[in-house]
Amino acid sequence: MSATKNTLRIGLPSGSLQGPTLELFKRAGYNIVVPSRSYRPTVDDDEIELRLLRAQEIGRYVDHGFLDCGITGRDWIEENGAVVEVIADLRYSKATSNPTRWVLVVPEDSAVQSVKDLEGKRIATEAVGMVQRYLDKNGVKAEVEFSWGATEVKVPELVDAIVDITETGSSLRANKLRIVDTLMESYPQFIASPSAAADPWKRDKMERLVLLLKGALEARHKVGLKMNVPEGQLQNVIGCIPSLRLPTISSLATPDWVAVETVIDETVVREIIPKLKSLGAEGIVEYPLNKVVH
Repeated sequence: MSATKNTLRIGLPSGSLQGPTLELFKRAGYNIVVPSRSYRPTVDDDEIELRLLRAQEIGRYVDHGFLDCGITGRDWIEENGAVVEVIADLRYSKATSNPTRWVLVVPEDSAVQSVKDLEGKRIATEAVGMVQRYLDKNGVKAEVEFSWGATEVKVPELVDAIVDITETGSSLRANKLRIVDTLMESYPQFIASPSAAADPWKRDKMERLVLLLKGALEARHKVGLKMNVPEGQLQNVIGCIPSLRLPTISSLATPDWVAVETVIDETVVREIIPKLKSLGAEGIVEYPLNKVVH
C-alpha cells in the first residue's frame, strides 16, 4: 500500500456487509468498482485507496496502522481489543436498519434457561473473547471453542450451546433454536487509527466522507415532496405534512398560489397525497433522495 500524505487508506468489509456498504458509498456519491477476485476496489476519488477485507480483521489492521481507517462492527473492535478512534456510528446492517445481535442460543427443547445452566458445558462461537468475558462476568465456567463457520448446525450433537450473530432471528427459528440471552448489539462503525486521526489532512478527509455517508443513511427511508397549493389552503396543507423541517414556501407567477416543498418519511406519502389533493394541491411530485444532511 502506498502511504503518501494525500492518500486515505480505507478498509471496507467483505462478506454480508459488502453489498450494503458499497450501496451506501454509491448513495454518498462514490462510484466503486470491485474487479473479479480482487480485494482492491477502485473508486472515483484519487485521494482514496480501498481494500476489501473481512470485518473481523479491519479493526486490527487499522490499529496497527496498515489502514488509516475502515468500517467494521463494534463487536469485532472489542473482540480484537483494537485501539482505534471511533469517528462515527453508521446505523445499517446487511438486511435492515436494525443492529446485529450476538446471542446465546440453544435447541428449542434444551433444559438451558439461563447462562448459569451452562456450567461445565461446551459453547461454540466465532467470538471467543466476547463469550469468555461474558461467562466470567456471570461466574460460569464452561469450555468455549472457536467455530470456523456453520455454527448453527453444531447444536446439540457437537456442543451444548452456541453464541452467534443474528439480525432478525429468522434463521435461528428455522433451525429450531432458541435465544437465551443477548450478549451485545452492534452497528458498523467508521474507525481511524490514532495516527490518522491526528493527521489534519486525513482527519478532514475522513470527516467529510463520514458527513456524506451519514447523509446517505439519513435519506434511506425519506423522500422529497413538492406541490403547488392555493394560498388560502396553505395552513391546512402544512398542518397535514409531517415534515422533517418546516416546509419551504415559494411564490409562484400565478397569483394566489404558492409552491411547497418538504422532506418526509416514505411510508406516510401514500396516506397524505390523497388528502393533499383534496385540499386543492396540484402538480404533486414525489422524488427519491440520496442524502439528507442536517
